[in-house]
Amino acid sequence: MNTPERPAILRVGGLSPILVNRLRERYELAALDDAADPAAFLAEQGARFVGVVTSALCGVSAEQMASLPNLRVISCFGVGVDKIAMDVARARGIAVGYTPDILNDCVADIAFALLLDVARATPEADRYVRSGQWTQQVSRFHPGRKVSGARLGIVGMGRIGKTIARRALGFEMGVRYHARHAVAEVSWGYEPSLLELARWADFLVAITAGGPETRHLIDAVVLDALGPRGFLINVSRGSVVDEDALVRALAEKKIAGAGLDVFADEPHVPQALLSMDNVVLLPHIASSTEETRLAMAQRVVDNLDLFFAEGRLISAAA
Repeated sequence: MNTPERPAILRVGGLSPILVNRLRERYELAALDDAADPAAFLAEQGARFVGVVTSALCGVSAEQMASLPNLRVISCFGVGVDKIAMDVARARGIAVGYTPDILNDCVADIAFALLLDVARATPEADRYVRSGQWTQQVSRFHPGRKVSGARLGIVGMGRIGKTIARRALGFEMGVRYHARHAVAEVSWGYEPSLLELARWADFLVAITAGGPETRHLIDAVVLDALGPRGFLINVSRGSVVDEDALVRALAEKKIAGAGLDVFADEPHVPQALLSMDNVVLLPHIASSTEETRLAMAQRVVDNLDLFFAEGRLISAAA
């Protein structure tokens, strides 16, 4: 490939210092966020960049791509590409790399951490102890819900969905899943109707892709079907759940509780959720372990290195 010795790469959004340092060792790196006027910066210098490094949280917009006429590759830290203008990338032949598989275990672990926390009310129990209520015998702490042997409904049966389902085996849970199509290589029961899956499940875990096709997939109707003894766990994207409907369902006890790692307008969380004891809230940390983040950072670099060496990616987004 006819590639400069140190290709010019544009960083869009924040990335870990380790990843930034690794990129600087190999590439001419500039940060869009450092520009006083990003639009003016792109208009003046956009043509020199042949690559972009971004994250699933920030992505790359169609407007940004329009200001990068020589863009050839995007390397994304994360598995979500719903904030990347994929239609524009495909039309222009821009390669898009991401970091799948690496984070499967950690996201599945957090899904179960949220499931256990909200079912057994462990964060609330922690507050009960710290506040002194236990020693003061103000009241007895309420019982939680049993997880072992419960019914787990999974919305999405991709790499992480399968990992979550395997975790459920250790808890002797019944598992069914909903997706656009049945997955041939899995033995868990396929439920073509999301409503029927919600009616069946004690715990409904969302781990489907984000984007327009799944926006508000879990809405008021699905939450009503989940019912007053059902729990929702969301480790996918905030857009997958109708957040207003979820707040109402929790406030009106139409569902038993929720464990949420993602939100519609991150980092902003609806005020109503902050005061609810039947909700566990995390700051989008499902893949946030030292081991996984280091491996993801290396895959971002490896995707770029292989592209500029051979014109292909280790992990290409569809």
